[in-house]
Amino acid sequence: MAWDEWERLKEQAAGQHATRLRLDGLPGESGPVAPSGGGGAGTLRHKGGPWTRAAGTAGDLRTGTAIARTDLRRAHDGAADGLTGLAGLGALRSVLTSWDERLGRVRDECGSLEPKLRQAAVILGEADAEVGNSARSVAVPGTRRGE
Repeated sequence: MAWDEWERLKEQAAGQHATRLRLDGLPGESGPVAPSGGGGAGTLRHKGGPWTRAAGTAGDLRTGTAIARTDLRRAHDGAADGLTGLAGLGALRSVLTSWDERLGRVRDECGSLEPKLRQAAVILGEADAEVGNSARSVAVPGTRRGE
């Protein structure tokens, strides 16, 4: 490549607008920009609340399904005595077995999920604190903290 061709390419490049880094959803030089990926506008924040509430809901569901399972079994106690010899007894037992197994799986899944959701709240809270501390330690010339 000849020297003058290189100089011409540099002049062309200088005449073009530089591409700037922009966070999706935050205002740019020409005003606010709509998020493209479903993100939000504003400051990114994390709170443990949603994770903790989800863990509480999983715990409530675990308890609720355990109670429902017990109630279902109680409701079927003695039913077999009155239905002996009827074709419906087999269907009734099949329904009891099916729902008993389903409620057991839901109870077990919720029991497994609850501590994992609580742990996510702790981990994300710790990560947020770490990132916040790291960001506060960066000195930016010409700015004051809190701006």
